[in-house]
Amino acid sequence: MPKNTICLWYERDAEAAARFYAETFPDSAMGTVHRAAADYPSGKAGDVLTVAFTVAGIPCIGLNGGPAFRHSEAFSFQIATDDQAETDRLWNAVVGHGGQASACGWCKDRWGISWQIIPRALTAALSAGGAEAQRAFTAMMTMSKIDVAAIEAARRG
Repeated sequence: MPKNTICLWYERDAEAAARFYAETFPDSAMGTVHRAAADYPSGKAGDVLTVAFTVAGIPCIGLNGGPAFRHSEAFSFQIATDDQAETDRLWNAVVGHGGQASACGWCKDRWGISWQIIPRALTAALSAGGAEAQRAFTAMMTMSKIDVAAIEAARRG
């Protein structure tokens, strides 16, 4: 077991979420599913209680804890993409699987987890500084899913 693991609270669909992440994101995998040994406030003995999984190399545990807590944008996974095709594939998977689009590369999956699908081209443009970064930032502010060609055009001026 890793020394540090992110624990994500789900109402009851931790296993489905973990399977979706494992099928969708590179360097992701399902791990062990643990069932409750006894009844608990949000479930019964034998129900899936926790699921170990990895998202883009980050070890996680999904906990089926019931409806007490909700996810917010205060936590998100930021996924760096290499090109528009990868950006489109990941964005469309999250949003198209019951998720919701937001602004500037952000979206939420159907379980309420926030994702930032960020092309490396955007990160490079913003890191350039000066007028180049300002133009890229201004272009990004008009986008939901990031358009790599538009960022590169803005970067060039």
